[in-house]
Amino acid sequence: MLSRRLGPAAGAAGLLLAAAVVSVVANGPGGGVKCPPTKLNCKITAQDPGKPDAGKPGGRPGKPPAEGGLPTCAIDGQEVPCSTPEMGVFNSADSCYWKQTDGPAGGLPTGFDTGAPPGWKPGEPGGALYLVTCPSGGEVRGGIRWSATGPAGGGIDVQALAQQAVEQLRLEGPDIGIVPRPEGKGLVGMPVWMWNKPGPTRTGPTSASASAGPVTVTATAAVRTVVWSMGDGATITCTGPGTPYEPRFGKEKSPTCGHMYERTSAQSPGGRYSVTATTTWDVTWSGAGQTGTIATTRQNTTSLAIGELQVLNVP
Repeated sequence: MLSRRLGPAAGAAGLLLAAAVVSVVANGPGGGVKCPPTKLNCKITAQDPGKPDAGKPGGRPGKPPAEGGLPTCAIDGQEVPCSTPEMGVFNSADSCYWKQTDGPAGGLPTGFDTGAPPGWKPGEPGGALYLVTCPSGGEVRGGIRWSATGPAGGGIDVQALAQQAVEQLRLEGPDIGIVPRPEGKGLVGMPVWMWNKPGPTRTGPTSASASAGPVTVTATAAVRTVVWSMGDGATITCTGPGTPYEPRFGKEKSPTCGHMYERTSAQSPGGRYSVTATTTWDVTWSGAGQTGTIATTRQNTTSLAIGELQVLNVP
């Protein structure tokens, strides 16, 4: 039986892995590696790394990260990294971390069962050995396992694949609808109506996928808000696409997304207000047991000429 105490937090995971590998040679098949994962100065008793608890439930995607952040996975309801340099890639299928290994120095003991086909040796094609670490249920179990395909994700950079899926969405800036129309002229004190003409790449929802090997990541996007910069210092945030103007509305204000200029555009460059519409897209993605969110923006511009109604007083 092998006992080893963990030192500082920075080295805990690495020592755990080292203990698991050494114990394969020391003990052969038949036991488990146990240690409460919340303790950094604890005893690891390695009766046998054996075969990991492959069917144990508990791994599932965690909460999405903050915008642009790294994805997270979860074990027993607690967030964990989806990969670490020491333990490798998290596999949601068995709630374990997998890291490819050549096995301990000197090779595996005779008769040690990794699940490899008869006659297979490390380094040969058709599979690989993985050091599997399973921190679940208040214990850490682990061992060396042969697999033809590796963990879910197979070492593929799932985040990079997610970015590819986002690119496949072909998201565009707003298809600007606005009254008064850019080719005409508006008036101070008159309602301005703004809207983003709906469409999969303009407002969503829309989905796209990207694949590599056995892994497929699907991204779904929808517009959260449209922010209109009106050129006079005003910024209007609309939570929907806006209401298209129709002649029957007359001089009514837009019920969903509108503005009213208080001065003319005469002093603006070219005598026009530059209007910029920016959509913020919420993109969620999932694949290989990982989930994440990405916030991205797109924009388009137009311009308006705003004048004053001239009243002629005739005596």
